[in-house]
Amino acid sequence: MSQVTVKSPDGAVAEVEPRAAAADALTALGARRGQVVAARVDGVTVDLDRPVPDGAVVEPVAADTDEGRAIIRHSTAHVMAQAVTDLWPDAKFAIGPPVADGFYYDFDVERPFTPDDLERIEERMREIVDEDQAFRRREVEPEQAREEFAEQPYKRELIEQAAAGGGARGDETADIDPSGETISIYDNVRPDGSRWPDLCRGPHVPTTRWIPAFALQRVAGAYWRGDESRPMLQRIYGTAWESRKALKAYLQRLEEARKRDHRKLGRELDLVSFPEELGPGLEVWHPKGARVRQLMEDYARSRHDAAGYEPVFTPHVGRGELWETSGHLDFYADSMYPAMTFEDEGASYYAKPMNCPFHVLVFRSRTRSYRELPLRLFELGTVYRYERSGTIHGLMRSRGLTQDDSHLFCTPEQISDEIGGVIDFTRRLYRDFGLGEPTRVGLSTRPEKAATVGTDEGWDHAEASLRAALDASGLPYEVDEGEGAFYGPKIDMHVTDAIGREWQLTTIQLDFNLPERFDLTYAGPDGTEHRPIMIHRAVFGSLGRFFGVLTEHFAGAFPTWLAPVQAVVVPIADRHHDYAHSVGAALRGRGQRVEVDTSDDTMGAKIRKHQLAKVPFQLIVGDEEAQAGTVAVRPRRGEQRKDVALEAFADEVDALVEAMGADEQAG
Repeated sequence: MSQVTVKSPDGAVAEVEPRAAAADALTALGARRGQVVAARVDGVTVDLDRPVPDGAVVEPVAADTDEGRAIIRHSTAHVMAQAVTDLWPDAKFAIGPPVADGFYYDFDVERPFTPDDLERIEERMREIVDEDQAFRRREVEPEQAREEFAEQPYKRELIEQAAAGGGARGDETADIDPSGETISIYDNVRPDGSRWPDLCRGPHVPTTRWIPAFALQRVAGAYWRGDESRPMLQRIYGTAWESRKALKAYLQRLEEARKRDHRKLGRELDLVSFPEELGPGLEVWHPKGARVRQLMEDYARSRHDAAGYEPVFTPHVGRGELWETSGHLDFYADSMYPAMTFEDEGASYYAKPMNCPFHVLVFRSRTRSYRELPLRLFELGTVYRYERSGTIHGLMRSRGLTQDDSHLFCTPEQISDEIGGVIDFTRRLYRDFGLGEPTRVGLSTRPEKAATVGTDEGWDHAEASLRAALDASGLPYEVDEGEGAFYGPKIDMHVTDAIGREWQLTTIQLDFNLPERFDLTYAGPDGTEHRPIMIHRAVFGSLGRFFGVLTEHFAGAFPTWLAPVQAVVVPIADRHHDYAHSVGAALRGRGQRVEVDTSDDTMGAKIRKHQLAKVPFQLIVGDEEAQAGTVAVRPRRGEQRKDVALEAFADEVDALVEAMGADEQAG
């Protein structure tokens, strides 16, 4: 057979031998090698040894891309599973996908893994990497797969699912060809020619030596398939990167993240705590943390008032009929607290998991006209969600949370303007709180199977309106086709913190469902009833989670406008106490948050204490300051200044408060 032609996305053309591997095609096309771990052939990512068809478009998948790292991590997960079964031959292994910044694998073993076990596993993994074992793909019939994994019950379950045509669960299951007749297996080929097999859809790096850097991190319990009625497995987490330098940088980021953990800082800075007596996922706010939260709430109320939102208040519980109408008892019951039943009423009440049905009732309380729309309702509403204990993480994921929850009711023609207004609102809020512009924005469109709510025309118009609003904002965005909810398309907005972590904070969700369920209508200009469009949005997301993100972003050193204590007056000696108190009173009279430290500690101890408390300013006062009516300003960052007039300092603080997000940078 004559040679076949391959192409690159930029139009380059080359000829290769028939059934040439993707790696050879990349070489012929002049693609860079070394850090290429896979190839994309006609848009499908494959192993480098996969033959390419005539006319294929072939491009490299670099190790230092998200896709490349996922391939390295998935390959490392296989190496870890091989190491575990080498050390514990009776171990049953389940699934091992790549995840954000790493990978995991689940095992069923007689006893939990210990830290010493992780060291043994990692040592064996390094031996496997040094052996340069090849990853080899093969496809077998389901019956052969059952025989090969006869002693592995979790793999057999995956095989049965795949053979029944239900194999499309990401990296959790084996892959089946379009006819549904074969299952793919990857073998790690040992130096003696023996093989360690695993079900996998691939692709993988060519050999284990292509795994440059990895580390095992921790062990956790995980129910098989996330089902509490299924066996509890041991999940080993690890990370892998394209180079030792990248791994080192990641581990340094992890260490920095540990230092910034809002739970740790919440305790050290006396902001918030999580008493065991309350139960998992519930917290108490201490005065300093509550002050920051109060400033956030005041900001939210002021901004919403200025943007034309109407305040509402709703109860913390509602009767079961409400949640049946809204659909929460059908679709969300597992995340709701159990019912409270009262025999004298014959009714059950539920703690609210969401505020939206209550806002719907406000809209439905009387006949509405198109002249009243858009109607924007706003509430700092506390909701309760029974998150699984294994998913709880301080304020980031809790069982009681307060949202800056708003619901906008509008006509179809108003969607684009309303979405644009929410985007502008969100961008300013991020800037004011020192987070900068959104770093990633996603538009999720109509899912293929779930569009049972709303009309085709309504969906098309809604998606077009969201696109128009995003286009007008000038923000770059990605389109996640088919990832919208069954009841409407949505926009997600992310920010990146001071150490490079991405946080999803704001969701703007269109909803065709609740207006139908509650039969919401308004009188249109034609005199007939029309169905309003409902928009859900919480810009903070939840106040607690946003507070946690800010705490970690600033490492607890909140900007001056948001700091619970803006300045501490530190008298040098007892005879300066009266002047220190007068300084504190004068600044409090300007609306500033000031404390006076008249403790018996030494000056050095006081200064260090307030440095550790991350107070923006310490005002040192002694004989000279008392006589001149000045202060010596010791800022959290920067050089100390003497002979600063008290009014000048107060003006400086006011200017920083006015500047808000343009103030100090995150640490």
